[in-house]
Amino acid sequence: MKIRTRLILLFLVLFGVLLLAFAVFVYLSSASTRKDDYYEHLKREAITKANMLLDAKVPPNVLQLMYKNADNALFGEEVAIYDTAFNLLYHDAVQIDKVKETREMIHQVIAQQEIRFDQGALQVVGLLYAHDGHRYVITAAAIDKYGLQRLQRLLYSLIFSYTGIICFTIAAGYFFVGSALKPVEEMVDKVEEITATNLDLRVPVQNKKDEIGELATTFNKMLDRLEHSFDAQKHFVSNISHELRTPLATIVGELQIALIKDRSATEYKEVIALALADAKRLVRLSNGLLDMAKANYDQTEIGRKILRVDELLMDARNTVIKSTEEYKVDIQFEQEIEDDDFISVNGNEYLLKVAFINLMENACKFSPDHHCTVSIGYRENRLLLSFTDKGVGISEADLPNIFSAFYRGTNMGFTPGNGIGLSLTQKIIAMHQGTITVSSRIGEGSVFVVSL
Repeated sequence: MKIRTRLILLFLVLFGVLLLAFAVFVYLSSASTRKDDYYEHLKREAITKANMLLDAKVPPNVLQLMYKNADNALFGEEVAIYDTAFNLLYHDAVQIDKVKETREMIHQVIAQQEIRFDQGALQVVGLLYAHDGHRYVITAAAIDKYGLQRLQRLLYSLIFSYTGIICFTIAAGYFFVGSALKPVEEMVDKVEEITATNLDLRVPVQNKKDEIGELATTFNKMLDRLEHSFDAQKHFVSNISHELRTPLATIVGELQIALIKDRSATEYKEVIALALADAKRLVRLSNGLLDMAKANYDQTEIGRKILRVDELLMDARNTVIKSTEEYKVDIQFEQEIEDDDFISVNGNEYLLKVAFINLMENACKFSPDHHCTVSIGYRENRLLLSFTDKGVGISEADLPNIFSAFYRGTNMGFTPGNGIGLSLTQKIIAMHQGTITVSSRIGEGSVFVVSL
């Protein structure tokens, strides 16, 4: 069931129940008022006829003649007058006697002063009437023909009005709900146009303050992230294909040349050494790509725990030195650390270690003495790690791009690489709510500062 139909049904049921309750209330209230008014009318007519009989001394036969010839709209009430001993003094139509009074009924009127009851469609009132020191019991009965007709017309009017209002409500509800949901339909139409080839399209936002506007805004933000991810993926795949093509082509070429003719053991060793170097380059590239994939995970999927950064740096240092013997890494504290919390972070041990290794290896690779100095400091609730080298430095033109994936600067000829390390490091540091900055001078070296 569509939202439009569901909303119309919910609104229709709610409004229909409330309207029905109102109509029932109006009808019952009108019926009760009509009955009470007619009882009062019967009471007045009964007293009037008693006064005509007892005060005006109108003969009973004259009153009966008036009753027979009267218009029922005005004098349709049958009146009977008794004394308290149940002696009939006057009756409009003894031969009809709609009420058929009994001695018990007379005693009840005397006891209660006045009684009212229904006898089928007939309304009956009995009252005790005092006149010249005597008490009389008067009964009056009649059918409120015109009152019931008016009540019936009211019932028909309510039924027709209820039906008409419900029909109008359905039509109006369909129109207004359609108008309210029109932005959603436009969103659906626009979303159907969006594919992987035109992620630049966006859903129109008519009113940012309502729920539909918030939905459209949120959806557009999601499209922004998707577009960014797709662009990054395309760029990533393009760079990977380029980076993998060169070493693979080199390995294939070297092995094909080696197979053209028989060679000496020394020559075969040289070919194997070249192929091995290219294979190691592929391994480094693959490891870097895997680490980058891990760094791109949803942060909620990354395991974290409290880590001492100095211990992580020592582990990273040992890894760097074991991988390349000529590399040297010194770790020093700029100030005395009074509390372990000052050098502890909540993070992922593996990823932070990868980031520190990349920074240490970079410093060693681009320094003639293969030396890196790591300084640990603490300032304003931030842990500061400085990775310093005295290497070739980075040009001002390269500085804005060094954290881009697969970017190789003008110093790429100084040492081989694939341009993944710094991009991966920045992602890892950002994942841990940190920042990384760099300052460098050509020929003097570079300083990378990590703030956590």
